[in-house]
Amino acid sequence: MTLSSWLPWALLSALFAALTAIFAKVGIEGIDSDFATLFRTAVVAVTLGALVYATGKWQSPFEIQPKSALFLVLSALATGASWVCYFRALKVGDASKVAPVDKLSVVLVAVFAVMFLGERPGLREWLGIGLVGGGVLLLSLRS
Repeated sequence: MTLSSWLPWALLSALFAALTAIFAKVGIEGIDSDFATLFRTAVVAVTLGALVYATGKWQSPFEIQPKSALFLVLSALATGASWVCYFRALKVGDASKVAPVDKLSVVLVAVFAVMFLGERPGLREWLGIGLVGGGVLLLSLRS
């Protein structure tokens, strides 16, 4: 697996996201979902800090360009809001339903990428994105 190949990394991301849902569903039993999100976030921060330091990738946060810093802060706030909502949904819903509905983000990313980044997915990509959207719709219907 080369660092320049996006697909293996994306597949690993999907694997770890799936494990996240399963581990989180078990982990939030008996505790508040917001506190669980905070605990999880602290573990992520410590682990990533150790990884960045151990691999020699640490740099001064003051060297980050203002535009990059702004958008990384916005990304962090969006991530935090997503995690809070995700954990609350997992607290009351089945992981097998919550996680796939959470992936409606795939559809939203495509739409936002077209609107704000100028990306132009092809017909095949839109078909796949539409299937994800259809799956979310199917899961959200009452049985």
